[in-house]
Amino acid sequence: MDNQSAVSKYSVFDDTLRFYNALLSDIENATKYIYIEIYRFSYHGLGKKFRDALLKKVHQGVEVKILLDSWGTSPNHDFFSPLTKGGGEVRFFEKIRLNLDYFTRSHRRNHRKIIVIDDEILYLGSANITDYNVVWRELIVRMEGELASVFKDIFLSMFEIYNRYHLYSPELTAPISYGGFNIIRDAPSQRHQNIKKHLIKLIRSARKNIFIETPYFLPSFLLRSALIKAARKGVKVFVILPKHSDVRLVDLLRNKYLGPLTEKGIKFFMYIPQNLHSKLLLVDDNTFAFGSPNFDYRSFSFQHEILLSGHDQRLINLLKDHVNETLQDSEPFDYLRWKRRPYIEKVFEWLIVPFRQLL
Repeated sequence: MDNQSAVSKYSVFDDTLRFYNALLSDIENATKYIYIEIYRFSYHGLGKKFRDALLKKVHQGVEVKILLDSWGTSPNHDFFSPLTKGGGEVRFFEKIRLNLDYFTRSHRRNHRKIIVIDDEILYLGSANITDYNVVWRELIVRMEGELASVFKDIFLSMFEIYNRYHLYSPELTAPISYGGFNIIRDAPSQRHQNIKKHLIKLIRSARKNIFIETPYFLPSFLLRSALIKAARKGVKVFVILPKHSDVRLVDLLRNKYLGPLTEKGIKFFMYIPQNLHSKLLLVDDNTFAFGSPNFDYRSFSFQHEILLSGHDQRLINLLKDHVNETLQDSEPFDYLRWKRRPYIEKVFEWLIVPFRQLL
């Protein structure tokens, strides 16, 4: 099976409202099932709109299953009671519990964003269903084709074990190859970290250029080393970050890395209009990797994440357009200003380094 068979059509959304409208349209046209696995779900305007759209489908006999993370979305069974009373299922992943390992265990979250409809439509990317991020720049890819049925099984495997504690198991993390695509899955682990290893492999394979988009940039030593070695051998390395993300502490800590990596030849660009929340790696204009993980310790060590990687030129062309549009609204990292940053900022950078895995 080739890419064309696995995915017949792509659509790339970086405007969140366009994504929501497309998804609502697909929900309206669903005839068999709608499966949603997402980190954050609003209990206000947009959340109510999606809940009511899903309730309508339940009344029409469509199977609806929703898996939300208990940290990202505080459980609110009353909000979903019309849906569950009608026959829909809503589950909250790994409920927050007080225990001796509370501080680190609470960070072991399900951060994936997967939506599958009728074995035909798959949404995968960075966006949640909330009101506060409607102006953010995201990356969500809508795919039509047989790949959706593979993600249906991936969803159901997590839906079944939603409230059982798993650090790492082959059932949840074995890589899947289908139709020329690689699906890389992670569960919390300090040792395995499949997604980080895959990204390092792709970075090391680069011969011409590397483009990275991520909202949070706290790369491990191995990732930093791979990027530096790529730049040394003449690969053009571009990293696009939000000038101001939604987590100020991460912005402060990441600045510790930007100057030294700039000195090694890596080019940073700061996205200006709003938060840049997309998660993407493009290598040599012929390889992509995108999904839910950020370039930070927390994603690689503590969270269930998912990444789709491949070489389909149809999607690569769309992703290149997305990156070029992002760069148009970005400015180069100001290295000289970084060198002149206040001493107090340098002190805070060092003070929060020990907590980098939990930010």
